[in-house]
Amino acid sequence: MGYVFDFDHEHPRPPMELKSLLGGKGANLAEMTSVLGLPVPHGFTISTDACRAYMAEGWPDGLSDEVESHLEALQEKMGRRLGDPTDPLLVSVRSGAQFSMPGMMDTVLNLGMNDASVAGVAKQTGDERFAFDSYRRFIQMYGRIVLGISGETLDEPLDRAKEAAGVTNDAALGAGTLRELVEELKELVETKTGSPFPQDPADQLRGAIEAVFSSWNSPRAVAYRARERIADDLGTAVNVQAMVFGNRDDRSGTGVGFTRDPATGAQGAYGDFLVNAQGEDVVAGIRNTEPLSALSDRFPEIYEELMDIFARLEAHYRDMCDTEFTIEQGKLWMLQTRVGKRTGRAALRMAVDMVSDAVIKLSTTEAVQRITADHIDQVLHPQFKEGSSLEVLTKGLGASPGAAVGEIVFSADEAAARAAEGHDVILVRSETSPEDVHGMLAAKGVLTARGGLVSHAAVVARGWGKPAVVGAEQLRIDAKSGRLTVGSRTLEAGEVISIDGTSGEVVAGAVELTLAEPPAELEQILSWADEIRGDKLGVRANADNGPDAENARRLGAEGIGLCRTEHMFLGEERLPIVRRMILAKGEEEESAALEELRVAQKADFIEILAAMDSLPVVVRLLDPPLHEFLPDVETLAVKQAAEGLSEEEERLLEAARSWREVNPMLGTRGVRLGVMKPGLYAMQVRALMEAALERARAGGHPVVEVMIPLTISRNELALARSWVEEAIEATGAAGDGGGRIEVAIGTMIETPRAALVANEIAQVADFFSFGTNDLTQMTFGFSRDDVEGRMMSTYLDKGLLPANPFENVDPDGVGLLVRMAVEKGRSMKPELTCGVCGEHGGDPQSIEVFYRAGLDYVSCSPFRVPIARLAAAHSVLAGNS
Repeated sequence: MGYVFDFDHEHPRPPMELKSLLGGKGANLAEMTSVLGLPVPHGFTISTDACRAYMAEGWPDGLSDEVESHLEALQEKMGRRLGDPTDPLLVSVRSGAQFSMPGMMDTVLNLGMNDASVAGVAKQTGDERFAFDSYRRFIQMYGRIVLGISGETLDEPLDRAKEAAGVTNDAALGAGTLRELVEELKELVETKTGSPFPQDPADQLRGAIEAVFSSWNSPRAVAYRARERIADDLGTAVNVQAMVFGNRDDRSGTGVGFTRDPATGAQGAYGDFLVNAQGEDVVAGIRNTEPLSALSDRFPEIYEELMDIFARLEAHYRDMCDTEFTIEQGKLWMLQTRVGKRTGRAALRMAVDMVSDAVIKLSTTEAVQRITADHIDQVLHPQFKEGSSLEVLTKGLGASPGAAVGEIVFSADEAAARAAEGHDVILVRSETSPEDVHGMLAAKGVLTARGGLVSHAAVVARGWGKPAVVGAEQLRIDAKSGRLTVGSRTLEAGEVISIDGTSGEVVAGAVELTLAEPPAELEQILSWADEIRGDKLGVRANADNGPDAENARRLGAEGIGLCRTEHMFLGEERLPIVRRMILAKGEEEESAALEELRVAQKADFIEILAAMDSLPVVVRLLDPPLHEFLPDVETLAVKQAAEGLSEEEERLLEAARSWREVNPMLGTRGVRLGVMKPGLYAMQVRALMEAALERARAGGHPVVEVMIPLTISRNELALARSWVEEAIEATGAAGDGGGRIEVAIGTMIETPRAALVANEIAQVADFFSFGTNDLTQMTFGFSRDDVEGRMMSTYLDKGLLPANPFENVDPDGVGLLVRMAVEKGRSMKPELTCGVCGEHGGDPQSIEVFYRAGLDYVSCSPFRVPIARLAAAHSVLAGNS
């Protein structure tokens, strides 16, 4: 099989199924051409195989001959030739990866323009101005993308020409000015590169193809793939397509359209278009666009044809489609289609609506599969608090929903730097470009003065769930001096503004934010997700107080998988009691402090058990080392040297030094702390069981599971279990009658050794919970607090790790240990319940690993519960496929 395929090539399968070979754009162009018979300009696709070969060993053998052969066929179909001085063919060269990466890779338009063909285009069209404008555009684009000259440098001659002509729109420049501008740009290219601007179309095409291949590994593309979890070795296809021109005259135009509103999911065409413009003008935000609905007034017949195509595309793809089209002197051409990106709110609405759509007829399973974790995250975005007093500076287009508050920054680099220092920032630009991606990723929100609802800023922000306001035309931005002006009001870099990506409002100062109410469709999707996952994978929450427990249950949690009892000790009123227990000189003082803690913890447990009545609550006994409850040794030592310490501070310093350890995370913590201070665990169990008894006597149904942290052997857990059982007996919770409470006692598997001897530990455990944070640290030999800030980014950039193991559980390391421990444990005790708690518990990629390992439930923070419910359903579906 070769590297190059015409759009009308007869593939053995529908082209839309061949995205791994043809890329998304090439596959859909072939689908529109060969299956749907839509008006698509002829062209051919250079496959992703060629890109991978190029990245590995340079320009592939035989590719030049294939490109030449298919170009010859294209010229035959079009009846024109590249570079012809009388009737030239012009082509576009566009990227097209398997997965959509909008704006991340390069495009070259008007390829084939040179000193000879520009005269041919002028003769062909009868429009000298159009010909030289096309040549000007080509030199600028080719110079930037292929020859590596900065866009700002190439824009300077155009800006000077507009200023000299007294116009603000390049469409107002005359043919003579554009002819002079072409010559100036050619001289600029030769000055910057040392070589004349290439005139041979074959050289131009080779350079453009290589540039698109190379753009796969551009910094912005690499950053986007990392964010979207797209593999780095897929490569991009290249699409070479005959040009059609939306900038021929006022009967021409270009636009981007969606078959449904990508922001809300509402039915009906949506998008932007421009008269007498090329496609780059729409997405770049260089000119402010008209809404697609206005097309019906300017070109009613074309609008009707476009709406018919939209209906056919949506029926064929069974999804909302994003399209690019051009009108050339009254003729409609479709340049691209793909399944459109959408906001979380829109995704939920579309998925639910399409189940009942008579044409699309999605199944409920398909609807659930259409929703991602990011979609759910987005509908939980903050909004301006209702009733807030707002100083509205201006209003633009609400391009990506949610509200954001932050300091003004005017460059992507500044946004990234300030965010790294812990500041919330709003990236403010005249318009964004792909070079701004890293700053957009770091910013809380994006604000632009120009651009429409399908501009670069809008599309990228929507895809990432970043609040964005675009096209705020009243903004006057002076990035060099670091200020923006709206009317008589001027704001400096560093001042705080707030933006509402739904209403488009831009507000001076910090507005108080509240979480949005999720749409009704979310509950419908989650209900279908719950049906899919059934009893195969439960979802619990991590909560250690009553309000969090209540919120978790409201969001669909089926219990608490991790109640961290140490969090109950950190309150302003509790911490002094803990310190008194640590500083106790004798048994009497220690017992008194433990009694105070028992009373406090009992109250907490009553609230939690009430919120989770009839659902399991896993309570982890104290886990962190005691020094975490004491002041910092260095801080006290400095104060001691500078001004002296009080008697109590002296004792705290002595205790802090006594409990201080070289590696505390591997020191006296978890069950080891219980061995050193057995009264501590007894107190916690007594408080828990007294709370459970009180709930039971009040008619409740407490379901209690006690977790012993960090055990590494059967004997260790057996000893700790005996303390728990003694405390249960002491409270009478194990007695006969209405007061009897069933209590499970288990442990957290968080060391590789515990996983290896899980069959032995299971003999004295009723359940296992996996603590993957510590398990990851010990499996990789990484200290999370150190490697994430210092070396993780380097390891990921160099491909030494496929993903950050603290964000996505490693299936071949930690995942393997979890699977092995489950299998070993159940070989000894088949009824052993196994779950995972902590940050990995709400991560969709990790949940699939846990499901395949045979876990019964995952546990995550309350706000991640809806995501975990969805991800669990996806995992069940993936496991069944």
